[in-house]
Amino acid sequence: MPAEPAPRMTAREAIALLTDGAGFTEHRPAPRTLPPDGPLGWAGYDAARERAAERTGEEESVVYGTGVVGDRECVLLSFEFGFLGGSLGQLTGDRLEAAYGLALSRRIPLLALVATGGSRMQEGMVALTQLQRVAAASTRLRAAGLPQIAVVRDPTTGGGWATVGAGADVVLALPGAQVGFAGSRVRPPDADPYAYGAEGQFAAGQVDAVVPAGELRGTVGRWLRALGPGSGTPRDAPLPRARPSSASGLPRSGREAVDRARSPQRPRAEAYLADYFTVRLPLHGDRCGGTDPGLLTGFGLRADGQPVAYVAQCGTPTRPAGYRAAARTIRLADRLGLPVLTLVDTPGAANDAEAERAGAGAAIADTFAAIAAARVPVTTLVIGEGGSGGALALAAPGNTHVTADSYFSVIAPELAAAILKRPPAEAGATADQLRLRPQDLMELGIARSIVT
Repeated sequence: MPAEPAPRMTAREAIALLTDGAGFTEHRPAPRTLPPDGPLGWAGYDAARERAAERTGEEESVVYGTGVVGDRECVLLSFEFGFLGGSLGQLTGDRLEAAYGLALSRRIPLLALVATGGSRMQEGMVALTQLQRVAAASTRLRAAGLPQIAVVRDPTTGGGWATVGAGADVVLALPGAQVGFAGSRVRPPDADPYAYGAEGQFAAGQVDAVVPAGELRGTVGRWLRALGPGSGTPRDAPLPRARPSSASGLPRSGREAVDRARSPQRPRAEAYLADYFTVRLPLHGDRCGGTDPGLLTGFGLRADGQPVAYVAQCGTPTRPAGYRAAARTIRLADRLGLPVLTLVDTPGAANDAEAERAGAGAAIADTFAAIAAARVPVTTLVIGEGGSGGALALAAPGNTHVTADSYFSVIAPELAAAILKRPPAEAGATADQLRLRPQDLMELGIARSIVT
């Protein structure tokens, strides 16, 4: 069952929660006069707007301006659900477009605090086309390399979710918030309510984190630091340090290299990431309804304040959702001008029927393409198994490094022996022939260094 939502905040209460007394300077677009009762002449529309203004003290369903969250200036736009359900009309579109334009002109991030029921029926198609204006304004901000963060409140439905909310780079949700394209009055009567809530959307990979209101300011402040701004040409992400291992030295044989990489005692991605970052902010899901717990993605801050994006395999077969999440993270880092660190550790891509139905080939291809197209430096460290193309998809050409506990191979030695019709006992000899040890990878020019 979905969690109970917290009491609804007004637009200005939401802004105050984030800025915490740091100040907020409101902006307004150039005034526009609507025809009597709006573009459709909807009887009683003007009176409804007047009642909404009296009840909320607002002129429209969106308030926007500049403020400071944590230590970063940003544009805040906040929806007032009490004003006709936070719906989008022509004047709302003016404000939204102006908010995105303000972020673009100031070159600062945009933070949207969303609570909306969708487009305003009293303005018909004129209201619906405001979504196109928002999408265009968001695209301009994206092209300029400026981050967009959305905090979805209760409720966030309809076109507001499908543009301002789900269209952001990072989507955070308040616990128990109703979140979904279909509002409560238009969805099927037997629909599972969990699918339309913050927690359900998180489980489906559509929301990056569900954050209690009391933690929101700190979380958003950390995200604003971790997302940049990138300064000039980004430098390479520093190589992680080797984590303590039960083995020492380099493996003497291919079989030993494989055994060390598969050892339960060998350090895993979590250990490397915990040592590498002082602050880590996960991204969650592939935005296509899937998640892969065996692949970690997100952004983090190092001790010197340097932001770095990360993609880390955790030793399991990587699923299509994992590759899509990886490509999403790499492209976002590239757009923001931030370096990327990838940790390779997988026996290979998931090869079950479900993975094939979920588009394994296309997802892997998209990850290869994201790294190939990246203009920012991508640094790779192989920390365990490097199994075939499922591992290579996350490896940076010319900037891949390996640990002493790793191997990298065109195929697992057992599978290679089977394909060659060799008995299982010859898998070790086959591993030697594959030249998959760290020192072999150095000699072959695959790896730049061995991190010990």
